[in-house]
Amino acid sequence: MNTEKVGFIGLGNMGHPMAKNLEKAGFPLIVYNRNSSKTEDFKIKSKVASNVKELVKESDIIFTMLTNDEAVKDVFMQILELNIADKLFIDMSTISPEESTKIADAVKIKEASFLDAPVAGSTKPAEEGTLIFMVGGEDKDVEKAAPYLEKLGKEIKHLGKNGKGLAAKLSVNYFISALYQGLAETILLSDKLGINRKDMLEIINESASGSGATKVKTPLLIEDDYKPAFSLDLMLKDILLAKNAGADFPLSHTLLETYQSAQNDGFGKDDVIGIINYLKKNRGQN
Repeated sequence: MNTEKVGFIGLGNMGHPMAKNLEKAGFPLIVYNRNSSKTEDFKIKSKVASNVKELVKESDIIFTMLTNDEAVKDVFMQILELNIADKLFIDMSTISPEESTKIADAVKIKEASFLDAPVAGSTKPAEEGTLIFMVGGEDKDVEKAAPYLEKLGKEIKHLGKNGKGLAAKLSVNYFISALYQGLAETILLSDKLGINRKDMLEIINESASGSGATKVKTPLLIEDDYKPAFSLDLMLKDILLAKNAGADFPLSHTLLETYQSAQNDGFGKDDVIGIINYLKKNRGQN
């Protein structure tokens, strides 16, 4: 068993089950979340820090799983005030590659190490420990992180220097945003043509058009219940990041217009496949 003390900052929909998997694996764990209610079920087996700096001081390897560039910058501004020499930071947030690289450079100046390690997979893979990690950073740091990442995911893809993990993540989510809009439009068409939604989704999932992405959203579409595993707000954020990173294609403009309009119309807190309700409302379909 590794003896490094592990810190985990950010216990949201993804971070909470991921931190739980590290706890179940028996690693010495300390957690912090801005909303302390998310830390309650860690108090028996792990330690709960009262702030970011306390967690970092007591940890050797620090995971961060945060919402956006602003949240990550805020946390690392606090971290960079400390003596962090020889610590390893593993940021699993989806942020811009440029911002991540800036943070990596600042961390290295302080004689610490940094990996960007965003994930492919949503809340269920996070719970099951079957995520895919897309990692940017140095070989030695990936090797050091591997025993922990292996408890959280089924595959670790080291893609090159800092920023490359996020480059892959933005590319993946760009594709998924198109896939989910396409799935929603397909279901609305089949609804309009009188095809039972459950039947249509079985056809999709059992044919060449099906994938893990379509299968994971099938229960939400059948039940017409869009409690968020990955919110539409977050997908819009990632489309904008992809656009800023160079996605300038015919489909880019359509995706941005649709998801931005859906957010403006109040659908941002729904699961991303809840885009179907925005499309239904604005295409006049009963």
